[in-house]
Amino acid sequence: MAKTTGMGKRRFGRVNWMGLFTLGEREFRRFFNIWAQTVAAPLITAGLFLLVFSIAIGPQRGEVMGVPYLTFLAPGLMMMTVIQNAFANTSSSIMAAKVQGNIVDTLMPPLSPLEIVLGYLIGGIGRGLLVAVAMIAAMWLVLGIGIAHPLYAIAFIILGSAFMGALGIFASIFARKFDQMAAITNFLITPLAFLSGTFYSVEALPKVLRDLTHANPIFYLIDGARFSILGVSDASPAFGLLFVTVSLVVMIAICHWFFRTGYRLKP
Repeated sequence: MAKTTGMGKRRFGRVNWMGLFTLGEREFRRFFNIWAQTVAAPLITAGLFLLVFSIAIGPQRGEVMGVPYLTFLAPGLMMMTVIQNAFANTSSSIMAAKVQGNIVDTLMPPLSPLEIVLGYLIGGIGRGLLVAVAMIAAMWLVLGIGIAHPLYAIAFIILGSAFMGALGIFASIFARKFDQMAAITNFLITPLAFLSGTFYSVEALPKVLRDLTHANPIFYLIDGARFSILGVSDASPAFGLLFVTVSLVVMIAICHWFFRTGYRLKP
């Protein structure tokens, strides 16, 4: 049944759908208005990675997991670019609002903590999907790579964008200034992304490092993207989806607590 709150916001059941999607739309517009920076730049960066590896390694590099090395590399680069952009979308939005002192504009409307978290995640997922579509189209045009398992591809891209978007919310709330945010990105996010099997098969690692890699949610996102596009993987894609889903739920619960208590948000 539709309800109207004292603030004039129309609700359906217990969810403020209007407020939720308004926040999501704001986040979407925020990154789409600077598409050259948020969409075109990641494509150029990923293309440079492929170009450098192609020149540096060349045809002498043998096949990896039964496919040419550049073909093996492309899906991992695609997912790494997607999740980095999802993380950047939520973290930059909240961090800028905190530093500028206008985070109150998000906290004051009649939105529950969960609705605020989901609103930010809509923007992160939207940016991740847009980057993914652009990169998949580029891979098809340049390398002739299609999609072996479309449903898995959609699931991993959405879950990956949501997980890294939630991690971006966590990091931006925990950090008090941009320097701390940069430290989290440089010493946590970037190593997790680069040491997740993007540039190599984890089966080539010693057992200890391989076991540590299997505890990294980003590994399952990279591996899942590779399975979705090429049909080959180091781990079970179904288990990967489960692992990332559980990690996402944990991150959403932590972010919900941050907004519910006002941790490092309220003066």
